[in-house]
Amino acid sequence: MRSFCRTLDRRTLADIGLVCLADAVVGASFGAIAVAGGLPAWVPVVMSLLVFAGAAQFAALGVVLAGGLPPAAVLTGLVLNARLLPFGLAVADALDGRWRARLLGAHLITDESLAFALRQPDGRRRRAAFWICGVVVFLCWNVGVVLGALAGGGIGDTDALGLDAAFPAVLLALVLPALSDRRTRRAALSGAAVAVAATPFLPAGLPVLLALAGLLCSPGRTPAPAAVPEAR
Repeated sequence: MRSFCRTLDRRTLADIGLVCLADAVVGASFGAIAVAGGLPAWVPVVMSLLVFAGAAQFAALGVVLAGGLPPAAVLTGLVLNARLLPFGLAVADALDGRWRARLLGAHLITDESLAFALRQPDGRRRRAAFWICGVVVFLCWNVGVVLGALAGGGIGDTDALGLDAAFPAVLLALVLPALSDRRTRRAALSGAAVAVAATPFLPAGLPVLLALAGLLCSPGRTPAPAAVPEAR
């Protein structure tokens, strides 16, 4: 891991650290919401270790807390995580190695690790960015979930803390510099419009996938992600 850190510049490492901090806060929110909603503390902890997909975890939790059946919660998570299939192809070169390393790498594929890997100009840096981001996000997320689960029983209204706003705020700050490019700005605004228009009519997660249609409004060069495209 130390050799990986030497491969990346300080700005990239700082951006990864900022995203990991936000992940820890959102993970704490997930753990607190789950326990405050009546689930045992071990449920969000085990779920985070085995599933490790923040958006899918929140969606499944919402289904369960609303009284939905477990199969409905699982299906919701699978729909949200469908985007990880093309993600794996995009970072295939970062997962070269023995099957154990590839299996671990597949578990660490997230929006964050993908975006930081794709920012790098060569294979060595892509591999370093993917593994550093993936491992540190995994640790920070799960530590946050444990702390949130421990504190969840004493929190009355988790919404009042506004923890769910921390991650989007950090992502917005990281993405803003990329919007100086006209094609990127056009694609982002078009995708946002599609997602907002679809939100009242589609289940959570699908509007985000439809936002990819914004790329059609940016002919020519496909905009590379500046940092992290969306919340996990």
